[in-house]
Amino acid sequence: MKLAFFDEFRLGVVRDHVIFDVSAVTAEIPRVHPQDVLRAVIEGWDQWRPRLESAADHGHGIPLEAAAVRPPVPRPVNIDCMAVNYLEGGTLADLPPISAFHKTPNSIIGPGGTMVLPDVPGTIFEGEAELALVIGACGKDVPSADAMDYVFGYTNLIDGSARGLPSGRNVFYEMKSRDTFCPIGPFLVTKDEIADPQNLAVRLWNNGELMQDFSTSDMGHSIPQCVEFVSSVHTIEPGDLIATGTNHGGLNPFMDGDEIELEVEGLGRLRVSVRDDLKRTWKRETRRERQAQGKAGTTPQLAGKYAPDGEREH
Repeated sequence: MKLAFFDEFRLGVVRDHVIFDVSAVTAEIPRVHPQDVLRAVIEGWDQWRPRLESAADHGHGIPLEAAAVRPPVPRPVNIDCMAVNYLEGGTLADLPPISAFHKTPNSIIGPGGTMVLPDVPGTIFEGEAELALVIGACGKDVPSADAMDYVFGYTNLIDGSARGLPSGRNVFYEMKSRDTFCPIGPFLVTKDEIADPQNLAVRLWNNGELMQDFSTSDMGHSIPQCVEFVSSVHTIEPGDLIATGTNHGGLNPFMDGDEIELEVEGLGRLRVSVRDDLKRTWKRETRRERQAQGKAGTTPQLAGKYAPDGEREH
């Protein structure tokens, strides 16, 4: 099933580009925030699923493009992101040890949202195309053999990054947890609809140009291993997100006015825009293209505030 929040965070079921309002069914759920509805549905899925299906069967749907689709997971308790979790198409000699970091739930935006680049001296701003797990049950120290029992479904996730910030503070926190730096959606797709999450195409377009194109089969630490690791650090809860990492070769600068699209196979297409009030610019090239030219690191900033003196256009 494809679940989505739309308009004033009404819960909907999506079928063939039509969204059916099923919020009347969930009206009995006590809530302070839409996340309370989602968590209750996840926790009681065996009871809620037939009721939601029936409401969609007998309801009147509207075209998906006529709805304002919201983040499908509005406020998870935790957003855990796997770090350097891909084999980079076989170019890594050794897989780094398993590792992860946190993003704040306040970084979430949904379809049609805007990723806003902050006024900070980052050397480049990027967004990583990722498959995200939506957790379905509380768990601590979950063994990998049981991990899929704790996965409720999947969604698209873009991990925004402000790279190259000055050292001396908790740079990873400042790089990853900015407001708007975690676009997700458009749907939460339940796991029964995805036959093999370890073999999904992941594609990201910037202004219509395909930049990232890889498969989750390139993942170094598998989905069960990711769940095992994260749950060894802290208790995972229904509605939590675990982003499973990215292949870095196609990463490219995000700039003012960019239109970004991400589609993990079977999860729909997430569309967001980018805004930079400072109008900073970079050469439009990927990390892979720079490596092919024998150049290290990310492409340098060309113009705007914080551009290096040797690169700045006047």
